[in-house]
Amino acid sequence: MPYAAGFVLFLLGICLSLAWHEAGHMLAARAFGMKVRRFFVGRGPTVFSFRRGETEYGLKALPIGGFCDIAGLTSLDELTPDEQPRAMWRYPAWKRTTVMVAGPVMHVVLAVAILYAMAVTTGLPNLRPVTEPVVASTTCVGAVCPAAEAGLRAGDRIEAVAGSPTPLWRDVLTAVQAAEGPTTLTVRRGNETLTLTVDVASVSQPAGAIGMMGATPVPPPASFRYDAVAATGATAAFTGELISGTVSQLAAFPERIPAVVKAIGGERDPDTPISMVGASRLGGEAVERGLWGTFLLLLVSLNLFMAVFNLLPLLPLDGAHIAVVWFESVRDLARRLRGRPAGGPVDFTRLFPVTMALVVLGGLVMALTITADIVNPIRLS
Repeated sequence: MPYAAGFVLFLLGICLSLAWHEAGHMLAARAFGMKVRRFFVGRGPTVFSFRRGETEYGLKALPIGGFCDIAGLTSLDELTPDEQPRAMWRYPAWKRTTVMVAGPVMHVVLAVAILYAMAVTTGLPNLRPVTEPVVASTTCVGAVCPAAEAGLRAGDRIEAVAGSPTPLWRDVLTAVQAAEGPTTLTVRRGNETLTLTVDVASVSQPAGAIGMMGATPVPPPASFRYDAVAATGATAAFTGELISGTVSQLAAFPERIPAVVKAIGGERDPDTPISMVGASRLGGEAVERGLWGTFLLLLVSLNLFMAVFNLLPLLPLDGAHIAVVWFESVRDLARRLRGRPAGGPVDFTRLFPVTMALVVLGGLVMALTITADIVNPIRLS
């Protein structure tokens, strides 16, 4: 039951995120005086609707996103006489761009709001876990306890091994493994700097003998919690890192498709793309284990992905509409410089073949990832 509830809850979160995206388009369009005919949450048959002003609001039966019907979004849109002067394509480029960008921006706003709430409550996860060279405890190596016998204590910070600086625990590990016998450690204890001599033990391994002194590090923090003021900067930095990672993942998307194909009949690489089904399965697992922070991070990551993905200049995405707007602006500027009138809106019928090809390709990729997420899903480690 917890898994099923988590699955449904995450799927609902995705659907509401998509409706939130459409709300961004609606609010921006209305702010500029454009006519918004309809705003619906979901798809399919209408469950109920009501009219307020010139806009019809409603709920559809299938919880799959939503839509915002703006009069004159393209030149193909049929307009009534009263809609003609307010057709979206008649508005200045910057206003049309703002309306189209408003959708992706809403995903970012939602992600930032969730992350800020996490920052001041449960804390933001440590994306770059670095183990500082601080000793958590000393242990024995076989019958000897080199670190303890040398006087190393829990809380000591190892600043150098045999004269080589060790800013991270992995540096300590590398230096000790290469050492043998009496080895000097430079240790910071409170306000004191001490020099200890550890008789590093030589331990046989399949790849050869390595040095060990019997000390374990303090584990890095899993998350960081902030006060209301500090959380602002921390949230902005964290969001920036996630967006950067999203862009990198999206750029690598095409080359990872073959791995998804192989995953259907073989081992699944956890770095392969997933569908909304796969994301919802992970959300269900997170709820089942009580990992609500993970659940929220999955939702945040998905919203940031949708924000970046929708800005790609590919029809029918928002980025393509923005590209058309600025193509028209540059083209009309060139025409004015030659003393010619504006060229009017782009004829979208000429873009129909490309649009259909991209829709078919996107559908195939979606079907592929959904299949992989059903037969060989990625699971939480």
